[in-house]
Amino acid sequence: MVDGTLSAVTASPAAEPAPTRTVAADRSDLTKFAWLSIAAAVATIALKSGAWLITGSVGLLSDAAESVVNLVAAVVALIALRVAARPADDSHHYGHTKAEFFSAAAEGTMIFVAAVFILITSVERFLNPQPLENVGVGLGISVLASVLNGLVAFVLMRAGRAHRSLTLTADGKHLLTDVWTSVGVVLGVLLVALTRIERLDPVVAFLVGLNIIWTGWKLLQESASGLMDSTLPEEDNAALADVLAGFTDEHVHFHGLRSRASGHQGFAEVHMLVPGNWTVRRAHDLVEQIEAIVARRVDGVTLTAHIEPREDPRSYEDYPTEVPITSTITPGPPAP
Repeated sequence: MVDGTLSAVTASPAAEPAPTRTVAADRSDLTKFAWLSIAAAVATIALKSGAWLITGSVGLLSDAAESVVNLVAAVVALIALRVAARPADDSHHYGHTKAEFFSAAAEGTMIFVAAVFILITSVERFLNPQPLENVGVGLGISVLASVLNGLVAFVLMRAGRAHRSLTLTADGKHLLTDVWTSVGVVLGVLLVALTRIERLDPVVAFLVGLNIIWTGWKLLQESASGLMDSTLPEEDNAALADVLAGFTDEHVHFHGLRSRASGHQGFAEVHMLVPGNWTVRRAHDLVEQIEAIVARRVDGVTLTAHIEPREDPRSYEDYPTEVPITSTITPGPPAP
């Protein structure tokens, strides 16, 4: 028989592991990173435009054009972060975190726009090559702008991972594509200076444009995946399953674990099978205990449990797909 105490029927872990990650409580603080991106974009636009005016390189012109796109993208990121930081309200019960996916989609689209401009400009210059001037000064300015973008990209992507912000991650990747653009442009200008083959400048710019298109495509895929309610990262699903496996015993089983990501937040649901003679309070106390441990181990994820009686065959009608919960105990109705 099952006694009336919770501890007698639950296999609580002996020691709770430390949290797997820390997410800032105040999401509005993330806007400082968007302002940093805006400042970097303004500075690099000025530097690269000056380099283009000095040298006349179509590669440097395309590089400056991409920095203009970076500025627009940074402003979009700032708006998205402010919207995503809003708490849940009467019309958005799960908050506004999916705004970050729209920002990533905008970033990907603008990367495409920049790439198309680079491709068109490089083709025109290939057909009508022009000599470059003041190559040394122009390259020095471009390298300085690239270093600035590289540092800011590193800061943004690091913050994006730490705070699970797709907006910051996308903005960082966007700036990183700008760095690779600059590397390609510098290489093209150097090759022209060394070989006197003027068409090398637009050829390199064209190749850089193709690489940028690939980056934009990956960002659009990631954004679409989030808007389509993709599951949580594998490590989060594994942590959830590990917690539930720790509570599985001869009385309590779990199945139907599913999850979805919503910006920096995550949501998961699971079915908990308990003896039919348990009281509602008893089952609820166990759910509260599980949810508390999940909150500590998988920060930013809200778990919802649906309680079912073990004796009812309908309790074993699983979903077509679910996160597996590994346990040494085989779930099933109690023996008659």
